[in-house]
Amino acid sequence: VFALQLLLMRRRTRLEQNIVGIRHKPDGDLVDSFLASLPFELTGAQKRAMESIRQDMERPIPMRRLLQGDVGSGKTIVAVYSIVKAAAGGYQTAFMVPTEILAEQHFSSLQKYLAPLGVSVRLLTGRLAGKERSLLLDELASGQVQVVVGTHALIQADVRFDKLGLVVIDEQHRFGVEQRQALSRP
Repeated sequence: VFALQLLLMRRRTRLEQNIVGIRHKPDGDLVDSFLASLPFELTGAQKRAMESIRQDMERPIPMRRLLQGDVGSGKTIVAVYSIVKAAAGGYQTAFMVPTEILAEQHFSSLQKYLAPLGVSVRLLTGRLAGKERSLLLDELASGQVQVVVGTHALIQADVRFDKLGLVVIDEQHRFGVEQRQALSRP
């Protein structure tokens, strides 16, 4: 196990040396407004997770972080913090989930937190077709949409982002490595 950990650390170090990531801005007014709008007190674990994510996002190295917790432990609110931080710097977020039902649930949750802040959220699943899909794809490519929640539809060849700065993957074990990496390709 120790040898495997060393190998993984070496691989990560090589990746970090060769890839330049986005250095997100320090927390500002938008993040402060989001945190002030929460109708509950954050737990110590949520605050620690947010602080670790803040540090990672403010470094010029791509963040690869796994957030674990029981159902109802507040993983989504930590993800929303990351999304707000990215949006504050003018970056878009792709939030990928394995099923349309889960995509609709996350879309609803994100709308509740982000719409009052003026952060636009849209839903992209396999059901979206025709003019609606074309309009959404145009809005993504032009940067008008800041957050898109979706299924595998997010990694289709015709989906382009103007300034993708964060990818959140829920239930990442349900996606293959290539599917997860497809969103990070230019």
